[in-house]
Amino acid sequence: MNKIYIAEDDRSIREELLQLLKNAGYAAEALTDFQDPAEKIISAAPDLILLDINLPEINGELILKEIRRKIDVPVIMVTSRNSATDEALSLSYGADDYITKPYDPTILLLRISAVLKRSSNKASNRTYNGLRINPAKGALISEKSEIILTKNEMIIFQLLLDRQGEIVTRDELMTALWDNNEFINDNALTVNISRLRVKLSDAGQENAIETRKKQGYILK
Repeated sequence: MNKIYIAEDDRSIREELLQLLKNAGYAAEALTDFQDPAEKIISAAPDLILLDINLPEINGELILKEIRRKIDVPVIMVTSRNSATDEALSLSYGADDYITKPYDPTILLLRISAVLKRSSNKASNRTYNGLRINPAKGALISEKSEIILTKNEMIIFQLLLDRQGEIVTRDELMTALWDNNEFINDNALTVNISRLRVKLSDAGQENAIETRKKQGYILK
C-alpha cells in the first residue's frame, strides 16, 4: 500500500484529502506541525507528497527544494494560485505534477496514480555503479550475477542510494524500516548493514558503505 503524505495547512481541506486517499486505498498521513516541515516529511518516508505552496512561515516551493536535496520521492504541488510562473517554479524545483484548487477528486486521484506509476517505472530502471536495481524483485543485477536482498536490506540500500554521498543516520534508517512495518532493533540494523555490505561486495562493490562513527553511513 502506497503512503501519501499531505502538507496542507487548511484543516478542512486536509481532512478531505485524508478521507479521499484512504477511501481510494492509500495509506495517508498529514503534517499538522509546521515547524521544520521538510524534516518531518522526509522522516515519514512517503511514497508521494501532496504539497501546498502556501504554508505557514515558509513557501512550499522552498520545502520542495529542501526535500529534493535529500530524497527522491514524487511530489504533486497543490495550490489555490493558478499561474504559469507558479507552475514553472514548482517544476523547476523538482515537482512531478501540479494541480490547482478547487480540484476535482477524480482528477487528483488519476494524477496521483499516474505519478506513482511513473515513479515505479523510474525506480525499476535505477542503477548503482553498473548494477541494475529491481526493488520489486529485491535484486541487484549485473551482466554476470543477480544478488537478492531481503526487504530490510533493500529499504536500507534505497535510502542510502537516495542520499548517496551524504551521511544517513541510524535513526533515519530505523525510521524508514519502521515506516515500512519492518520492526527491528538497533542490533538488527547493524546485522542488516553488515549483510548488505557482504552482498554489495559479492556484486563487485567492495567498501561501498562507509561507516561514520557516531554519525551514520555513506554510500560511496
